[in-house]
Amino acid sequence: MEDREKKALLEALLFFSGEPLTPSTLRGITEMDEPEIRKIMEGLIAECRNENRGFLVAEIAGGYQMVTNPLYASSIRKLKGTQASSRLSLAALETLAIIAYKQPIIKAEIEQVRGVGSDGVIKTLLDKRLIKIMGKKEAPGKPLLYGTTKEFLQHFGLKDLSELPTLKDLAREETL
Repeated sequence: MEDREKKALLEALLFFSGEPLTPSTLRGITEMDEPEIRKIMEGLIAECRNENRGFLVAEIAGGYQMVTNPLYASSIRKLKGTQASSRLSLAALETLAIIAYKQPIIKAEIEQVRGVGSDGVIKTLLDKRLIKIMGKKEAPGKPLLYGTTKEFLQHFGLKDLSELPTLKDLAREETL
């Protein structure tokens, strides 16, 4: 198979999937080796970005996914119509940020940081599969430990948690 055909095959798989595909999944489907897949995907990522296409190929949640170009978000919203149920409240975003940065974390620790109860917000985040129960803490009452999910990475377009902004990054943003 020629390089052009391999690239087209990977594009087709990403387009059809709608979910991140890992190099090992792509290897099993295409019989290409992982280094070759990574090389082709890096080229696709750069090509889409440089050509200002309507879609981008992004490295998300340990795999590759085709996503819409943020430049066209307002038009896409008009087509799709905004769905309030898919939006997160400020309380949910605040709770999610606490969990993302301090995971694994128990509800009492989240509430200590927020200063308010978090039962409803945690339930919403669990229902949306942005957080999960990671186990129980070895403490009196064995409280549940919460952490983020692969869906969290997908929702925010992150390759992994190391892509979260640091406190220095956030402080720098505030001074600008």
